Amino acid sequence: MARRCSITGKGVQVGHNVSHANNKTKRRFLPNLQTASLLSDALGGSVRLRLSAHALRTIEQKGGIDAYLTLTPDRKLPAEARRLKRRVEAAAARRAAAQA
Repeated sequence: MARRCSITGKGVQVGHNVSHANNKTKRRFLPNLQTASLLSDALGGSVRLRLSAHALRTIEQKGGIDAYLTLTPDRKLPAEARRLKRRVEAAAARRAAAQA
């Protein structure tokens, strides 16, 4: 399983451990990934995603996964998030057509 946030695309970064003697050894900075179930009003259920803590805070600030995906342009979303956005938009369009 990739160490990459499915909404923001945040992944592993590399750098150096630097000792007191200024010796440098490679190290990895891992993102703070959490598996979260987010409720989607448009889909009528929950969606399980592997998200960074930063993405969870952003989604909550925007008002949920549906609002975050509709407000974010496609060019800023990874492929998995774009697929989920299309599902959400299609489900919202179906609901609107059913109510009209």
